[in-house]
Amino acid sequence: MKAQSAVDIRQGWHPDPGASLSLHSDAYTKQRWFSADQTAIVGRTWQWICHGEKLRQPGSFVADSVADLPIVAIRDHHGELRAFYNVCQHRAHELVQGEGQLKNLVCPYHAWSYDLSGRLMAARHTNRLVDFEPGDICLDQVQITEFGGFVFVNLDPEAASLQHQSGDFGAEIARWAPDVEQLTFAHRLTYKIRSNWKNVVDNFLECYHCPVAHRDFVSLVDMDTYQVTTHGIYSSHLAEAGKTENTAYNVSEATVTDHAVWWLWPNTCMMRYPGRGNFIVLKIIPAAPDLTYETYDIFLETPEPNEAEIESIRYLDEVLQVEDIGLVESVQRGMSTPAFYQGRIVNDPSGSGLSEHAVHHFHGLVLDAYNGAAT
Repeated sequence: MKAQSAVDIRQGWHPDPGASLSLHSDAYTKQRWFSADQTAIVGRTWQWICHGEKLRQPGSFVADSVADLPIVAIRDHHGELRAFYNVCQHRAHELVQGEGQLKNLVCPYHAWSYDLSGRLMAARHTNRLVDFEPGDICLDQVQITEFGGFVFVNLDPEAASLQHQSGDFGAEIARWAPDVEQLTFAHRLTYKIRSNWKNVVDNFLECYHCPVAHRDFVSLVDMDTYQVTTHGIYSSHLAEAGKTENTAYNVSEATVTDHAVWWLWPNTCMMRYPGRGNFIVLKIIPAAPDLTYETYDIFLETPEPNEAEIESIRYLDEVLQVEDIGLVESVQRGMSTPAFYQGRIVNDPSGSGLSEHAVHHFHGLVLDAYNGAAT
């Protein structure tokens, strides 16, 4: 059974997670649905770029890509936050790479120069061109916002604000991580995963697998208190820290004693682990139907992790991620066989961590996006 259309791909999904099948395997394996992911989902949603600290000073910039399209976020000389396609209007060369400070945007190809509002200031040897006025040329702008201490962009010029779309999400971050804006970048972990990005999200959104696959993790948190709640475009996953000694990492001097995790549609995950003041942003980057990249940006009270934080980062990198990557790569291989199309969603109406209702919520948003693109 192949899913050739938005109607086909929706077959088996039910609004009630207790009566629903999972998303069709074609959505995880076929190029046509990966293309839909890029254009109808990633290209139309709010995408995480960085912590606000990187763009606090006039002239600070961060170059990135969204749906494989280059963008640059920048703080102009008047203090306004702006974002543009990172594309020169002369011959389409990328203007900047990485991050840093600058006075103007100068293309490294032919040195066309733009001010930080995106207006062309100077273009070499153009004084004899007919009907050419540098001031009429501007970089293409992209929506940008500061939210919850972080910077997001959206390639869709018609998209509603993240503040409007996300409801109480900002308030939840402020409640569970009131120090998030004062934290500073400490470490980045990066991963290349042989799996579709939606498998990575699915795995993140349920802890049904945790007692089986993450024995150290379930000693870190009290699974009896684990609650998952779905909202419009996000879900929250909250639990108390375990009360006994755990096998993950040392939390004997922890000031944060709760495990707070959020998923923001479609591919941003935010985490607050037991320990000293901390916040982790996981960005899931679709690269191909069977290839995903991940970045884990870790923000702490100080740029240098202390001994306990080094231990927690090692646990995340060498244990938890190894376990999760093995799981989703195995799932991808299984979905690529003729033996699997869809499976049942396991639902606990109480919203416990052993339920897959947040996966079901994600699948519904994916299907709505596919349907909207088809319409």
